[in-house]
Amino acid sequence: MKKYKKPLFITLIALDFAITVFLFVISIIMLVKMGTHKNNPQAAAAASGPMIAFLIKHPTVFLCACVIPLFVLLAANIIGLVIFVRKTSKKQPAKLDDLSEEQKEALRQELLKDLQNNK
Repeated sequence: MKKYKKPLFITLIALDFAITVFLFVISIIMLVKMGTHKNNPQAAAAASGPMIAFLIKHPTVFLCACVIPLFVLLAANIIGLVIFVRKTSKKQPAKLDDLSEEQKEALRQELLKDLQNNK
């Protein structure tokens, strides 16, 4: 399963990108067509292709087929990004080998002070 994980993620990301771009382009075309014919949706439908004309005549279908999935994909992408960032940026404890001599000495002094204050 591990060898299929990376190609699966790449395929899902490409599919997500393609669907998002498609829905975004359809939404922009709808905005442009409706913007030029604000008061006359029939003229906007006549000046468009068959798919855009159908979506102009049936705004509920446009809402359910394009707008809501676009927001769902946006939310899923944001959640995925947050999970990815949390997973990759886990704070690692400092190792003694990583510290310089000055830092080690300062840490020793701090520990000695803490031990003396606790007694």
